[in-house]
Amino acid sequence: MVGSKQFHLTVGSAEIRRRLDRTLADHISTLSRTRLKTLIQAGLVEIDAKPITDPAYRLSAAEKISVTVPPSEPASPMPQPIPLTVVYEDDDLIVIDKPAGLVVHPGPGNPDRTLVNALLAHCGNSLSGISGVRRPGIVHRLDKGTSGLLVAAKNDAAHEHLSILFRKHRIERAYKAIVFGIPSPPRGSIAGNIGRNPGNRKKMAIVTRGGKTAQTKYCLQQVFDHGAASLVICRLTTGRTHQIRVHMASIGHPVLSDPLYGNRRAILARVSPDARDHVRALPRQALHAYRLGFSHPATGATMTFNSNLPYDIYSLIEGLTGGR
Repeated sequence: MVGSKQFHLTVGSAEIRRRLDRTLADHISTLSRTRLKTLIQAGLVEIDAKPITDPAYRLSAAEKISVTVPPSEPASPMPQPIPLTVVYEDDDLIVIDKPAGLVVHPGPGNPDRTLVNALLAHCGNSLSGISGVRRPGIVHRLDKGTSGLLVAAKNDAAHEHLSILFRKHRIERAYKAIVFGIPSPPRGSIAGNIGRNPGNRKKMAIVTRGGKTAQTKYCLQQVFDHGAASLVICRLTTGRTHQIRVHMASIGHPVLSDPLYGNRRAILARVSPDARDHVRALPRQALHAYRLGFSHPATGATMTFNSNLPYDIYSLIEGLTGGR
């Protein structure tokens, strides 16, 4: 991570069976125990090259600990003139068709060049302070590698209205996904609490304890390449991090080209030779938020927006169908 600091230490006899966070606090005086706990939970502390996410982890002799401290972020995002595809805009809200590769809001590893930076440049100071300085106007998000429709609020009243709709599951959100194989049954509902994967903080997982309730409804639309892949429509009744990606992978049908949850080797072995280059060429998960619907915060009118598949996913489909 560019600009980060690294700390390294080896567990001595005095630290055996001690908590990880307390030991680090004793050795790294420049960081508070609270800050160290946050770094541990973010997967930025490794023991013998394996991320440890439990601050209460008990140490063993001769274990090698490394701590990565990301660079400080600016107090608030700066406006940056990044081109946006604006689907709709008025005094209360703005609907964006987000391209894959664009991060929604600043965070570790992505301090700028985000959708928030672009919205601040596009909308001016009207977004300042709405939902916090780090995420002004944002009421939901899409993963960096997911393209499609996203709405942002332009004033506090709109933000409150949209937040309530999301909280009460009164937002229509539908996605198109190209997945491995053919889901069976062709229409169904996947439920399972989603929380952080204890072995990899970058991933989410269906967990038996804790996590947040999650439900995804899916419907098979089209089969490609003799059953190697298929197009499914996924509708969310909840909106958890990586929800569709985790749920579809959990039933054995991960989203194609998903860098976290996909089985790339199995997919490449299953598709026809002519389609392999198209699968390899897609640099992100084949997931697109194509439909978004909600009631307008000021007028109450029902608003529905649709987005066509972007070129990279369309090209993937052409490759899986032999150009038909």
